[in-house]
Amino acid sequence: MSQLLQPAATLEEKQPIYKVEQGCLISKNADVTVAYRLELPEIFTLSTDNYDSLHEAFSRIVRLMPNHSVLHKLDAFVEEKYAPGFEPDSSVLTHAYQQYFHERPFLNHTCYLFLTKTASSREHWNSLRTLLSRAKIVPQDMLQEELLTEFFTAVGQVVRVLLDAGIGCTQLTDEDLCGTETRKGLLEKYLSLDFRDQAPAVDIDFTDGLKVGAKSCCCFSLGRLDDLPAALQTDNKYGPLSKDNSPFYVGFAAPLALLLPVNHLYHQYIFLDDHKKTLKSFEKKRDNLNALALYSRPNAIHKEFYDQFLNEAHSHHKRSVRAHANVLAWTENPYEEKALRETVGSALTSLNCPSARQNTVDIGALFWAGIPGNAGDFPSEETFYTFEDVATCLWSVETNYRDSSSPFGIKLSDRISGKPVHVDLSDEPLKKGLIKNRNKFVLGPSGSGKSFFTNGMVRQYHEQGTHVLLVDTGNSYKGLCELKGGVYFTYEETKPISFNPFYVVGKPDVEKRQSLHTLILTLWKFADEKVTQSESVSISNAIAQYYDLLATDATIKPSFNTFYEFLQGPYRAHLETVKVREQDFDLHNFLYVLSPYYCGGEYDYLLNSDKQLNLTQESFIVFELDNIKDHPILFPVVTLIIMDTFLQKMRQLGGVRKMILIEEAWKALATANMAEYIKYLFKTVRKFFGEAVVVTQEVDDIIGNPIVKDTIINNAHCKILLDMSDFLSRFEDIQRLLSLSDKEKGLVLSINRHNRPGPRYNEVFITLGGRISKVYGVEVSTEEYVTYTTEQTEKMRLFQKIEQGMDMETAIHTFARELREAG
Repeated sequence: MSQLLQPAATLEEKQPIYKVEQGCLISKNADVTVAYRLELPEIFTLSTDNYDSLHEAFSRIVRLMPNHSVLHKLDAFVEEKYAPGFEPDSSVLTHAYQQYFHERPFLNHTCYLFLTKTASSREHWNSLRTLLSRAKIVPQDMLQEELLTEFFTAVGQVVRVLLDAGIGCTQLTDEDLCGTETRKGLLEKYLSLDFRDQAPAVDIDFTDGLKVGAKSCCCFSLGRLDDLPAALQTDNKYGPLSKDNSPFYVGFAAPLALLLPVNHLYHQYIFLDDHKKTLKSFEKKRDNLNALALYSRPNAIHKEFYDQFLNEAHSHHKRSVRAHANVLAWTENPYEEKALRETVGSALTSLNCPSARQNTVDIGALFWAGIPGNAGDFPSEETFYTFEDVATCLWSVETNYRDSSSPFGIKLSDRISGKPVHVDLSDEPLKKGLIKNRNKFVLGPSGSGKSFFTNGMVRQYHEQGTHVLLVDTGNSYKGLCELKGGVYFTYEETKPISFNPFYVVGKPDVEKRQSLHTLILTLWKFADEKVTQSESVSISNAIAQYYDLLATDATIKPSFNTFYEFLQGPYRAHLETVKVREQDFDLHNFLYVLSPYYCGGEYDYLLNSDKQLNLTQESFIVFELDNIKDHPILFPVVTLIIMDTFLQKMRQLGGVRKMILIEEAWKALATANMAEYIKYLFKTVRKFFGEAVVVTQEVDDIIGNPIVKDTIINNAHCKILLDMSDFLSRFEDIQRLLSLSDKEKGLVLSINRHNRPGPRYNEVFITLGGRISKVYGVEVSTEEYVTYTTEQTEKMRLFQKIEQGMDMETAIHTFARELREAG
């Protein structure tokens, strides 16, 4: 191609775009182009059905376009570096996270669709007739108003089809295309292969291949039938994340798109000639070959090809098109040029396209035809005839993970590059109707990174104004609580936890009375003991009358002791007055069973605190119950009191986001006595701008437990799973219980299967009401690691520094520095 070009020329002389007006690109050949920016679905989130639907949408827009049109889809994948905000008031861990990911490289993807109307005489132009090679141009038949009206009508229909398929579609304005004084437009970005808003103009050199500024380019194309694989399809199994029992799919062209880890452009063209004329021409060629078939076997073979093509077109009403795709990649390092070519060639080989050609002589013509609005100048000899549904199989259909538009959320990581992604698991999904509550269910075996995920989520929620109450059984949140200056409760024999659940300001409301009712039943009855209607009524009456007495006698201080004394005296007299039979309510048994919690009893400290713990205004509270997690009495009682504490927060903190996160402690609540209480919490917390989060690591705890299924799982619309490789043999039970689709199953089983080399991290699966499901990376800074770690030796090293006189922030920084220096 280079010998056909003038030795040197200015860009103004060869620039193919004559004018940009009203959002349209008008070329010097009088071609009219409308440009759109597309928002494709996120990679690793689609099922085979989703790919089929997208393919049908793309095929449909091809059929909508009139004759002598071109669809040019351009996907730009350009390396950028992550740039966090570094807010001056950010916390120590937020700053460490931002510093850790600062300048993390990733491929930024932008997708464009250019719809072009060309003159009817353009369909057989080759590289000798492009604007790059000609000195003069003569527009032909583009002055007919009805042709443009037909074109713009079709463009409107295309946009509607794309939007209906869930593909965002934004028309580019004149400023987007041409730029302004402060930022470049798309035309200038393309010609410099620099998609930043501000960058200097560069020279374009075609004398030896293609060089744009300091960027040396290579181009591989699919422009002949021989270049294509034996079969085209909408999706491909992605080997690194697949297993026999859990195939994982990506788009067919993904290896040439997001999965190609170099700076590159992926051009996809479909040219719509006059369909009837094309078929008529093929029939004539078929007849000629038929006449010559006796003289040459190749003639017979070619005749058979035309027969098949014509039969397919007529029997299935398919539209004949010409198609082309190419990858234009570049590097500024001359030592990387060979590796660049090998990388692109390997990607094509993975698609079974070993004969795909590297373009050398004609790379300039391909680059020039790729200028937005100049697709009509594409050389016809670089195209092949096919049908619209085949051509669109070569289209890339996925993009990177996108940040949530919500101001609230947490940071997780993209699966490909590790780039931080802003994810809202609460507000935006609720507003969009993806979920009906903010509750969450977390399942992850020991060692799966569960504590790192929950610590990170809790920290970021708290830093955005959330009141957090944590019920833990493994000291998972001690470091974070210390850093946040929170309240940390743990049970020790010499310093047991003491509460006063009977203390209220004013008269107890319905929720408080129900909480006390559940507490007393828990103290009285075993989980498998039946509670009769008369017993339930008697307890409710006792609570009501006790608070009536408190309202009239200020000398009585609310506590379990005074409640017990009330039962012994006034309430016993009341039962005798109304003649309640012993078989209806056995007061003697009731008092005997509750006596250990009364003055002088074994647990008299538990419900008779002499100081009121006002935790309503404390924004970070941890109840560590590891020392009593197996105690048949203390564990469920203390846990229930904690739940009541959260209910008070719900009632009193209007307009403040609230979260209760319960680790293994939920097992004590999954009893018949407490089922209604838990159900009430999970259904009610939504009304108070709150959310309940339950975390477990044992699959046996959730399988076969109706309370867990009917109360916790069914009322937690956000489900979060970590590495399930330990549960592969039982995953069908988990899938059935959590109502996971086959697509979600594939996502879950792909966790940690193909992690990036470098710093260690884990992955997490999140589904929002079964409507949106993704796998993210959970990667943290060293400072976060030392704060969240559950390794006892590491935790001891951290707290030893505090015992030596360091504050928590200094201890974290010191320990993190020691770990980095140790490698």
